[in-house]
Amino acid sequence: MLDRNKFYHIASLFVSLAILWLLLSGHYTALLLSLGCLSVLFVTLISLRMNLLPYNQPETFFRFIKYIPYGFWLVIEILKSNIDVCKRILNPRLPISPRWVTIKSSQFSEFGKIVYANSITLTPGTISIDVDDDNIDVHALAESGVEGLATGEMDKRVSQAEQAYV
Repeated sequence: MLDRNKFYHIASLFVSLAILWLLLSGHYTALLLSLGCLSVLFVTLISLRMNLLPYNQPETFFRFIKYIPYGFWLVIEILKSNIDVCKRILNPRLPISPRWVTIKSSQFSEFGKIVYANSITLTPGTISIDVDDDNIDVHALAESGVEGLATGEMDKRVSQAEQAYV
């Protein structure tokens, strides 16, 4: 018999995947809806079989909710960085000066560090190379990428989202 916490985790995974599938597919014919439902059910069952659902952490859903404002901010930063990288590619007078730097991360959980490192990689012009304790090795396409990380704005926002559910 499923306990209440486990049921809510399974149901929220299924509903979240179904909503994501609907938003990304954009097709609403009976055949595609049934195939989408089957694929979501299949992924949910695989997640159960692999023991990927954190039943002992009831705050998982609320952790996700707290990261939504950060996600919107990150999308804007990705767009700004895309424009900068495109300008550097199209204008030969703008410098491309690769840099390798080590930056500190102030996140206390593995999840927060993963979000921070992946956010750096998602931002065009920067790639997280290695995460080691509180340090992240980053390769940047230009000095502006290093300066953006040096301000600590992304680190601060990830830490705020991480601490919002504690």
